[in-house]
Amino acid sequence: MTTWNLQGTVSHLLICNGSDCKKHKGEEVAEAIEDEITKQGADALIHTTVTRCNGRCSDACVVIAYPEGVWYRDITPKSAKSLVRKVLKGEQLEENLLYTYEEGLQAATPKGAKGKKKK
Repeated sequence: MTTWNLQGTVSHLLICNGSDCKKHKGEEVAEAIEDEITKQGADALIHTTVTRCNGRCSDACVVIAYPEGVWYRDITPKSAKSLVRKVLKGEQLEENLLYTYEEGLQAATPKGAKGKKKK
């Protein structure tokens, strides 16, 4: 198993590839993000992890950026490239915001507030 040296990493993108996200091109989103990171020469700055379900299936494909704590919805391969460029500038992909983190996750839109309570 590979152990990466993550010193210098400025952002960690968690890319959902649960069943609904896969139906919404989750694998292609992950590939587009990784390709754009390489294109921008940011391999040492942005780390990626493909996850299973992040619990927001109706918002597929979901990408979460840390340490910012920002959740993005409806990410496509095209918007994934924009997301990488925004992250590198310290900006957010406003049109795809689902949750922001300010003393706890806060819904960025009314859609973000909808869902089931965790048991």
